[in-house]
Amino acid sequence: MTKPLQGIRVLDLSRVLAGPWCTQLLADLGADVIKIERPDVGDDTRHWGPPWHGDGETQVAAYFLSCNRGKRSAAIDFSQPDGADIVRRLADTCDVVVENFKVGGLAKFGLDAATLRARNPRLVYASITGFGQDGPYAERAGYDYIIQGLSGLMSITGLPDGEPGGGPMRVGVAVVDLFTGMYTANAILAALVRRGVTGEGATIDSALFDVSLAVLANQASNYLVSGADPGRTGAGHPNLVPYQPFRTADKPLIIAVGNDRQFARLAEIVGAPEWATDERFATNAARVAHRAELVPLLQARLAQRSAAAWTEALDAAGIPAGPINTISQALSDPQAAHRQLVRDMDRFRLVTSPLRLDGAPTTTDRPPPRLGEHTGEVLADLG
Repeated sequence: MTKPLQGIRVLDLSRVLAGPWCTQLLADLGADVIKIERPDVGDDTRHWGPPWHGDGETQVAAYFLSCNRGKRSAAIDFSQPDGADIVRRLADTCDVVVENFKVGGLAKFGLDAATLRARNPRLVYASITGFGQDGPYAERAGYDYIIQGLSGLMSITGLPDGEPGGGPMRVGVAVVDLFTGMYTANAILAALVRRGVTGEGATIDSALFDVSLAVLANQASNYLVSGADPGRTGAGHPNLVPYQPFRTADKPLIIAVGNDRQFARLAEIVGAPEWATDERFATNAARVAHRAELVPLLQARLAQRSAAAWTEALDAAGIPAGPINTISQALSDPQAAHRQLVRDMDRFRLVTSPLRLDGAPTTTDRPPPRLGEHTGEVLADLG
């Protein structure tokens, strides 16, 4: 299948996660991504281990492997005049530039948006920063963990105060970086579509802080409507009940009831059909108000049978339910195998792109590169 971004060339000046996640998505869709790395050092995440893959000169952190498939690596020191000139000439041949330096950090090398777009007006130039190109925090460095705290995301993640282990928690992966990479990739694709009409490129300003507020989604809306700060509900849901894990006779089981019809079926399955007409539980709003009464009642009944037995009954009734897997269990799940989500790629075993077009996976065949692996061929392309 012809990849949708085949023929699009991307110059990747980013490192760590938000930028590389963005450019990895573009590579999966068929773009030729040239990753510029510092000679002898490379992207910081090459050294963010353990765990490691390989040893000696081939040793690389698993972290790097997660967000750099599909790219060519060129080791060029653009802090030197000759190196900066090479990167500018590369940008002249590219459709997209992605960078995540501090605001104005690339201007001294002549690699900022104004300079490169003056040379190449069709260029789509995407900058990813912690707080955007303007505002009182624009000069600050932005890290996912800091933004999770600053944006309020951590305030709704974890157990409530007063419970054992209660308090704010960071999300288990760097979701702000990942979402920012995805938002930026979407903006790049939109800019490329517009360029096809106007012939002009674009300058994209992506900020981790902005994205973190945007993906608060219903929680931000909850506050804007009610005026009350959302609290932490642990593994529960602020707007739906029951929507959480329950202990069964052998292991936890998540039950996610999305409407009153599902709740009526659940009540019947657990042997309490009267709950469906109980004014405390008949509607979702009532169940949210009486969460503290309903959850223990459900828990007592669900503890009487195994997770497998309940899952079979719930599946038959169309009620969403599932286990809490470990990472190894999830990656070896039959559904993951059927969808070919884990793939052996040259010397690495990697999670691959989840996107499919016309039934075909949109993933690259190119493994994450060794540092400077493609410097020679990238320079040869420039003559």
